[in-house]
Amino acid sequence: MGLLIYLDGELLPEEQAKISVFDHGLLYGDGVFEGIRAYNGRVFRLEEHLERLYDGARALQLQIPLDKAQMTEAVLETLRANELRDAYIRMVVTRGVGDLGLDPLKCHSPTVFIIADAIELYPEELYETGLALITCSTRRNDPAALDAGIKSLNYLNNILAKMETTQAGVPEGIMLSTDGHVAECTAVNIFLVKDGRLITPPLHIGNLGGVTRTVTMTLGQAQGIPVAEQLFRIKDVYCADECFLTGTAAELVPVVTVDGRTIGDGKPGPITKSLREAFVALTRAEGTPIYS
Repeated sequence: MGLLIYLDGELLPEEQAKISVFDHGLLYGDGVFEGIRAYNGRVFRLEEHLERLYDGARALQLQIPLDKAQMTEAVLETLRANELRDAYIRMVVTRGVGDLGLDPLKCHSPTVFIIADAIELYPEELYETGLALITCSTRRNDPAALDAGIKSLNYLNNILAKMETTQAGVPEGIMLSTDGHVAECTAVNIFLVKDGRLITPPLHIGNLGGVTRTVTMTLGQAQGIPVAEQLFRIKDVYCADECFLTGTAAELVPVVTVDGRTIGDGKPGPITKSLREAFVALTRAEGTPIYS
């Protein structure tokens, strides 16, 4: 049995869930999306993801046809229809059908669809052994040109960087800002541990304020670890005691080599392990119930 997809108020078999070739989400990447996780019958941090979705839509002057309560119910309904308790949820709002021009005013009805399915971003063994990364030549978009806080459907910048990692035979890559500071990776945020401090790049250089990033900073503070948002360069990554990545799909995954340089002792470090354990425990303990 295939998946049931939520599309504009209906639950349709995946082979019937289609959008128009004139939808501006397809033609121009005009729209916003969120990736969300459900664990053990609960949707993790759904409110925070909805807040970012609606903020991004507001910045694009895109009127989502559902309010947050209705969108919440649409997410839960999609999970129930597919009998899922553990899932990755992709929530998408496009500008809708228009003509072949750019003008969003020609699009009169936004398209909303929700997909709930399983996901495995990295093989399970990499959470125990750690990732190898490269530094990508593709830079992050300049925040003066495009605000990274808008999680838009246009991911070409990230895709170009992802192509580099694929060609290099590694699962992820570090993206630098236009002035050469470490910003984020192709689809995840980055953290360093140095001298007992937890460090991550500030948002103003053009990286996305990830929900898992925020959770990780809060968990670090709860464990008494000093947490700082500060600029750093790729040499600082090479010289870090520990390094790890965070994201909704990735969760919290250690990094052990970057550009052929060994990070720390080449194994996931104690702070990384402690934060990952705390994160896993949190995802199993809280969230919006799918089944009442």
